[in-house]
Amino acid sequence: MENKKIAILIPCYNESQTIEKVVKDYKNSFPTADIYVYDNNSTDGTGEIAKKAGAIVKKEFAQGKGNVIRSMFKDIEADCYIMTDGDDTYPPKTEMVDLILKNEAEMVIGDRLSSTYFQENKRPFHNFGNILVRSLINNLFKVNVTDIMTGSRAFSYTFVKTFPVISQGFEIETEMTIHAAANNLRMVELPVEYRDRPDGSLSKLNTYSDGIKVLGTIARLFKEYKPMVFFGSFSLISLIISVLMFIPVFIEYFQTGLVPKFPTLIVAGFILIISILLFMVGLILEVIVKKNRQIFEMFYIRTKR
Repeated sequence: MENKKIAILIPCYNESQTIEKVVKDYKNSFPTADIYVYDNNSTDGTGEIAKKAGAIVKKEFAQGKGNVIRSMFKDIEADCYIMTDGDDTYPPKTEMVDLILKNEAEMVIGDRLSSTYFQENKRPFHNFGNILVRSLINNLFKVNVTDIMTGSRAFSYTFVKTFPVISQGFEIETEMTIHAAANNLRMVELPVEYRDRPDGSLSKLNTYSDGIKVLGTIARLFKEYKPMVFFGSFSLISLIISVLMFIPVFIEYFQTGLVPKFPTLIVAGFILIISILLFMVGLILEVIVKKNRQIFEMFYIRTKR
């Protein structure tokens, strides 16, 4: 394990107040690790401060945390990757490295919600959003993850090189969790102490717009990873509507031998056709998803170190 390469990944945008402390803290905890700070168009000298503190600083001009993570995962080669934020909210957790290098997990999640998050965080809507997202993902993907949106994580080489980054912004953590859940990649959670940002350090997360993006990401990935359930649900709803519209027409025909409500019958028929089409779309996509999982599994095995 002493010969293993460890990379600390710190995506940053205007974190001049805290980045020096973050780099030094991680340098003390992981003295042999390479610390990478990707400066995402900062205007307050974050990159220069990080470089003076001993970090390897690179630029990412496409705005958004997801874009930064995409570049990090593409550029950096390591046996273990530790991701943290540049706002000094997560202290280093050396146990993460042990779990990755011992092949006990593909992704280690720094669980804030079981620790000090609800005491330290001063934004109640963020608390509500974390609970909502956790409930949705755990129920939709049949997993049991406490902290979905934490920025404190560790990854294996295999996870990093097989994870297709689609999200551009703060939805990236949600996408990582769903990817691991959908592909049966082992996740392990470790409680981490959470510290709220110091005075004068401003969060870049917009509670409402970024919250909507996260919910949209969940819906998109649910459709892509579980198309039979997604389209099958709409198919069932359409079928129920069609049957409810047809029953009065059928009863009247049974009693009188007449069909005076032809428009209702026609609409019920069209909705039934839509129901059948939705079911077939879900069935076809489910076969494609299963094939993609088989391809992913083969690629995953080849990438495994």
